[in-house]
Amino acid sequence: MSLRKALFWMHLIAGCVAGSIILVMSVTGVLLTYERQILVRADRSQYQSTVPPVGAIRLSVDQLLACIDDQQGSLPRDASLILRSNPAEPVEINLGREGALYASPYDGRILGRSNQEARRVFQRITAWHRWLGQEGEGRATAKVITGTCNFAFLFIVLSGMYLWLPKIWSRQHLRAITWFKGGLSGKARDYNWHNVFGFWMAIPLAIVVASAVPMSFTWANNLLYSMTGSEIPAPNRPRDGGVAGKRGDSKGMGKRRAAEPQKEGLQATESRSDISRRPSLNVLWTRAERQVPGWRSISMRLPDGPSADVAFVIDTGNGGQPQKRSTLTLDLVSGAVKKWEAFSSNSAGRRLRTWSRFAHTGEYYGVIGQTVAGIASLAGVLLVWTGISLALRRLSSWRARRSRQSIMVQA
Repeated sequence: MSLRKALFWMHLIAGCVAGSIILVMSVTGVLLTYERQILVRADRSQYQSTVPPVGAIRLSVDQLLACIDDQQGSLPRDASLILRSNPAEPVEINLGREGALYASPYDGRILGRSNQEARRVFQRITAWHRWLGQEGEGRATAKVITGTCNFAFLFIVLSGMYLWLPKIWSRQHLRAITWFKGGLSGKARDYNWHNVFGFWMAIPLAIVVASAVPMSFTWANNLLYSMTGSEIPAPNRPRDGGVAGKRGDSKGMGKRRAAEPQKEGLQATESRSDISRRPSLNVLWTRAERQVPGWRSISMRLPDGPSADVAFVIDTGNGGQPQKRSTLTLDLVSGAVKKWEAFSSNSAGRRLRTWSRFAHTGEYYGVIGQTVAGIASLAGVLLVWTGISLALRRLSSWRARRSRQSIMVQA
């Protein structure tokens, strides 16, 4: 058996075995293409201001927090304050699992809450994308299934690149497998579509599929660090019965506090005495703004106490580009810089792993990258459909030949 024929049968068998799971992951991948933009619109668009009055000045951070405290009462200890450079954008107070509050940056008035229903919809789609809709202990098994099928999909894409190569290199033969032909139906149409979608989206689809492998398998994740000579980090443990590394956790908020052990008698919210003793944050916030000119958003976790460090996440991108996000940690009392962490300061392994995570969704390259990733996922849907259709037609033809041969033998 020739290499080409062996690869063809492996390609065909892998597609038939893993096809249904690949189809689910591809369809949900299409639905998740613009998840972040849709949630932004569902959450904040209704609270955006019109053109601010001439001479309107934003409240300081301390004033904003005081206004929010007066209206909302005590905030959770893991709450974060997020301000954006766009003057029309509302102030966001991230409450963790409770969602977010939005307030006017000019008078501190609370405008409303985040759209939890939209988030639940995307959480359900994500659950199907990663765990086939399973909950609890069933997710571990489902993750193995989706990870294995995704790995099979990677083989299908790579072997398909080889199988695509025409036996005869001519303009006519190349056009037949690189562009749509009208007037086709049945097997000829499926074959034409399968080749065209595979040709144009092979590389983007290979990146989307390959970048998901480190999220499915520990050995693949560690390989990214080992091949770059970087130290392999300790594995993240799921918190509160959840699963670490949830899709869409692009801000990295809500991690540090959840990982810390609960102290006896520690309250989940700040008391009024805590709020009154909270040092001024205006100077620190101004320092963070000066750290990165051209910032688009800055988020700050509320300090734990009167002498804690304060971390500012400064973003110059659209919120989904980790290479444009940095963290500045300041001493709450003195305002001295305790740590400055730009993306470039991470190890090569960490940068590669982060690229892999956000290349999977295309967010690393902005809206264009997301669009290409979404089209690649759509191509995956069409490739599975046409591939299974071709396999069924092949099976039908084989059974028809066997039936004819049986009749001939009996005759």
